[in-house]
Amino acid sequence: MLPQTIEWLAEKKVLRLLDQRSVPNEVKFRDCYSMEDVASSIVDMTVRGAPAIGVAAAYGVAVAAEGGADAVLAAIERLSKTRPTAVNLYWSLKRMSAVFECCRKNDNFASVLEAEAVKIHADDIQINKKLAFYGQGLLPSKGTVITHCNAGALATAGYGTALGVFRAAAENGKKLKIYADETRPRLQGARLTAFELYEDGFDVTVICDSMSAFLMSKEKIDAVITGADRIAANGDTANKIGTYGLAVAAKRHNVPFYIAAPASTIDIGCKTGDDIPIEERDPDEIRQINRELIFPSAIPVWNPAFDVTPAELISGIITELGVLRHPYTDEIAKILYK
Repeated sequence: MLPQTIEWLAEKKVLRLLDQRSVPNEVKFRDCYSMEDVASSIVDMTVRGAPAIGVAAAYGVAVAAEGGADAVLAAIERLSKTRPTAVNLYWSLKRMSAVFECCRKNDNFASVLEAEAVKIHADDIQINKKLAFYGQGLLPSKGTVITHCNAGALATAGYGTALGVFRAAAENGKKLKIYADETRPRLQGARLTAFELYEDGFDVTVICDSMSAFLMSKEKIDAVITGADRIAANGDTANKIGTYGLAVAAKRHNVPFYIAAPASTIDIGCKTGDDIPIEERDPDEIRQINRELIFPSAIPVWNPAFDVTPAELISGIITELGVLRHPYTDEIAKILYK
């Protein structure tokens, strides 16, 4: 059984997070007693995955509210600077900020903010299930798929986006063989996706990121499905580094390439992928394996955490409002402004 990614301990006003840096070798949790505990947990990737980050940030504001109105404002500012690419973080903070502005003059604003964070948590699970229902309809009764990074229950409040599609397919009697890219440099595919799918009884095989194109040339792949950290208004999508190359390979081999993400991942303020900020992380994530140097530290490293897949390579964007199709500018405008 999968451990719970995020748990709100209401009586203690404490946020309990699964420490995803230690999974699968060790299952341990981090209790966040302060907003700064939450912020540091987002930065160091104790909690990761765009929807999960958004939920954690909401609880971070709720924790801060115990310290008064000024603490809430400081929390929103601090949390907004933790991870620049995942737009769900900003969506969640905007939602908490709007509620705060409406209730800040009330004596019970802390409890109102806590209730909103709990609602964001619950909403994420239901949204995942809705988009998963639409996504599973794209898959055959028996098929083979590839996924990249981890877009499952561990990356969300529960159930998952891309992996949620696989769960919904299984619940509808479909049989899937799933290839999970290992996802260098932090190995979220090997450590988290493979663990998650194996625990749930799926037929899962781990491959190196560089093997996907060759696999597509040798075996019939019915679809590639990944999550997303931010989707621009034209459909360009930022996701874990390596996603773009996977989409290029899928296009070459006529394999449908889908993004599975809640509508909150769409950032209408980003007209194209060029407007999406890309986080760059510690070079030692590449220089080291198990804290051992694998090449001289004097050699420079480029370590972007995400890349951007152009909209023309994406066969469909699976959301809780349905499956969007190219041209995405019109489709996205319809669902956001209807």
